[in-house]
Amino acid sequence: MDQRTFLELATAQGQVITIDRPVDPRLELAAVSGALEDEAPGRIVRFRQVIGSDYEVVTGLAADRRHFGLALACPPGDLIFRLAAALANPQPPPVLPAGEAPCQEIIEADPNLETIPFLTHWASDAGPYATAAVLFTRDPDTGANASFHRMLRLGPRQAALRLVERRGTDSALRKTPGDLPVAICIGLPLHVLLAASLAPPPGVDELTIAQALAPTPLTRCLTSDLLAPAAAEVVIEGRLTHRLAAEGPFVDLTQTLDLVRQQPLLTVDCITHRRRPFYHALLPGRLEHKLLMGMPREPTIFSEVNRVCRCLNVNITPGGASWLHAVVQIDKQAPGDGLRAIEAAFRGHGSLKHVVVVDRDVDLFNPADVEWAIATRFQAGRGLHLFSGQPSSSLDPSALHVPGQKSRSDKLGIDATVFWDTPAGPSDPAAYQKVTFPPIDLSRYRPPQ
Repeated sequence: MDQRTFLELATAQGQVITIDRPVDPRLELAAVSGALEDEAPGRIVRFRQVIGSDYEVVTGLAADRRHFGLALACPPGDLIFRLAAALANPQPPPVLPAGEAPCQEIIEADPNLETIPFLTHWASDAGPYATAAVLFTRDPDTGANASFHRMLRLGPRQAALRLVERRGTDSALRKTPGDLPVAICIGLPLHVLLAASLAPPPGVDELTIAQALAPTPLTRCLTSDLLAPAAAEVVIEGRLTHRLAAEGPFVDLTQTLDLVRQQPLLTVDCITHRRRPFYHALLPGRLEHKLLMGMPREPTIFSEVNRVCRCLNVNITPGGASWLHAVVQIDKQAPGDGLRAIEAAFRGHGSLKHVVVVDRDVDLFNPADVEWAIATRFQAGRGLHLFSGQPSSSLDPSALHVPGQKSRSDKLGIDATVFWDTPAGPSDPAAYQKVTFPPIDLSRYRPPQ
């Protein structure tokens, strides 16, 4: 399902707020979208008139699990299982014949990035940024790769891209003596955004995971032999160079300012797009950013925990910036399952800082229920597990950051499962059960209409 079809479905369900008045992409549009998110979390916002651009802008496309459920025709609670299945069974996507791709309806041989409404979100930003840009390239050793990169526009045909050191695109660029051909897509189907957010093993193309989630036809680029999703709204074709420019400051996932770094310069060779294109803008540090960062790590945690005990579900929580905190739900079968789950969760997501493990009767998506489990089932003397000085996330401002080295942090696991005081289970399981009222039909107690 392409982004336009999804937007039509979401509109029909009342999930889209439409703004018809002109809005400035510098500071105003992001502020309006952020205020609407505070007022109506998870809603999509569509800006029909953007000053200085012919594009419409949409925000919040990926701001709610229900949006992904709608796009993939499954309950939101089943998304983790769909992702895990796609990771385990990637499929090669079809390639459309030349001239049939929607993303190549309009070809700009004289490209100009300044016609695209990159947003300046805050006055502290280094300039106008693209934040929902997915870069497609090919590593000389491991093959095709897709990943998100924020993109600072520096002129009509130049931009600086943030590349995380020793990750896919950075590694490919280091191996390439000259320029690295890339295709940067904006306005992608939700399942492609999910696939690009994953971190599969080297050699696994994220587009094969996208195809396992939903049909993902590709097209060949005009200036290279790279393949890109045919349903993209915009494709920016160009080359990553070994020249560097200052990138940042920029507000990142934790809603704190990221560092200024010297990052590679992009030279743009061609821009193609659909007629009357949509521009997808992702608000940094807000719901959409968090969900796209965190949710794709849930199946990797799920897989690792399942190796050591029976895992039922995983939730990377928004309060932990959807990156640093997780709740893992297990079906406890042995006294040591809680600790095994904690250790496995840290293996499944290397940036994870704090994890809570709960039993199957605790709603891991309800923060009050998780806190209740900690209050009634956790004892620090036996259930708190501290791991000092571990490799961690560069996004955590409290971690130890040494230039050129992996960030390090103390990590904490909380076993909030029922304590087994015998090898077969708790001697008094009823003592740990939450007592609730039975379901009741209240219609007989309400006055007639």
